[in-house]
Amino acid sequence: MTQRRRRVQAGLAALGVATATALLVSGCTGTSTATPSGTPNADGTLVIGVTTDANTLYPWTTTQFQATNVLQNIYGTLTEFDENLEVVPGLAESWETSEDGLTVTFTLREGVTYSNGAAFDSADVVASLTAIKNPDTAAVSATNLASVSTIEAPDASTVVLTLSAPDAALVSKLAPVTMAILDSDDTAATLETAPNGTGPYMLDERKPNESISLVRNTDYWGDTPGLGGIEFRVIPDEAAIVSALQSGNVQMAVFDDALVADTIGASAEVAKTPQLNYHALQFNSRKAPFDNLDLRLAIQCAIDRQQVLDTAALGEGEVTGPITSPAFLSDPDARPCPEADIETAEKHLADAGYADGITIDAIVMQDGYSTAVAEAENVQAQLAEIGITLNLEVLESGAYVDRWVAGDFGAAFALNGGQPDPDAMYGRYFTSTGNLNAVAGYSSDTLDTLFAAGKASNDLDERKQIYADVSKELEDNAVWVWLFTGYNYTATAPSVQGFTPLPNGSLQYLRDTTITG
Repeated sequence: MTQRRRRVQAGLAALGVATATALLVSGCTGTSTATPSGTPNADGTLVIGVTTDANTLYPWTTTQFQATNVLQNIYGTLTEFDENLEVVPGLAESWETSEDGLTVTFTLREGVTYSNGAAFDSADVVASLTAIKNPDTAAVSATNLASVSTIEAPDASTVVLTLSAPDAALVSKLAPVTMAILDSDDTAATLETAPNGTGPYMLDERKPNESISLVRNTDYWGDTPGLGGIEFRVIPDEAAIVSALQSGNVQMAVFDDALVADTIGASAEVAKTPQLNYHALQFNSRKAPFDNLDLRLAIQCAIDRQQVLDTAALGEGEVTGPITSPAFLSDPDARPCPEADIETAEKHLADAGYADGITIDAIVMQDGYSTAVAEAENVQAQLAEIGITLNLEVLESGAYVDRWVAGDFGAAFALNGGQPDPDAMYGRYFTSTGNLNAVAGYSSDTLDTLFAAGKASNDLDERKQIYADVSKELEDNAVWVWLFTGYNYTATAPSVQGFTPLPNGSLQYLRDTTITG
């Protein structure tokens, strides 16, 4: 048992909460159905308990889940995902693709303003997309626009993207908040302290490492947001967040740990939502000793993924392959060693030249997600069985993210966000020109060809086969070890209504949420 889990259990025991309390769940995804305790308070503030502060308020460079959850309520994107993760209009009210697939024309919403009162128009879209494409911006989703050759605005409400090749995933890749449209007059430095978006809420106050408070954007282009404000309150200990839920000081929290969710009891409804994000042991295959395929295969074959899932997440989830999107789901058995195979692992280790064992290092995030250390310690114990000593460097989330984005690691335990489209999910990682290829640590001509074919095709069956081939290339080369997908557990007090949790972890439906009292 990890120290973190001991602390959680000890904290909950001190609160007198039985760990055997039944977990109240809705189905897979859905809107909270707790019985309302009164009339919605249009000026009410929803307090959300979070374990860490956002590490940035600049949307184009965020990779931290906590920052993303804040920013997606402040900023707008050309397209959005609905509750079924289908692409729907956002700041673009419609779009049209030419017959040859090389021109996409967006018609923008009119009358939209930023929170500082400036008008939104096509010049902002051109400036934003151009900046995202610019390597100097270091935008984490720059590769989403890799197929875009030119960005033009024939008038204030129209933007035309000309593509070098058809891109079936383009409109999906415009939906994440890392593709936010910014006021062309703003700068990164300004936005770090004074976010200025077109979203349903805007920044009210920030107290570093304590809270981020948002207030309703009364000029929001969509339906009037149901809350007067939202406070993301930093409470580092999850047991303390449970206590705050039970006492009414917090009305909402999202956990990724079934152990914690099991202890909440009847004070809140808990919606259990399968996630597209995935837990993985990443390798940087450009750094020794991880440039040795047999070593990577030895590690892959030594790991019992179900054991990792059972140990770290109480079995709450599914062993996964690379692609977690339901439409393109990878078969976790279509890999070398679908089950742990110590004999094969030892053979690969010997073929790698390490018959007598080897010591390797991996970074782990301490406070970004709950199962990280437990996963790492379980894998550490499993690898020891074949003579691999795994040294773990446990880092706080800010230091981890800095190292991860820079590709400054040999191996890393990671929880990475998933996307409905595989190209949006992995094109930026595993293509040779992908802006996160340094993080991925691997590319190949085969993958470049496959990803190009996947973007060019609009035939679903053809794309399914292409991405099955992508999975095979990734698995056969043990590029990473994909472990499992899990659940988010969204706890809401009875006073909270209308929130819809999503499989991509988005909190965008806070705009539809209300609170009574």
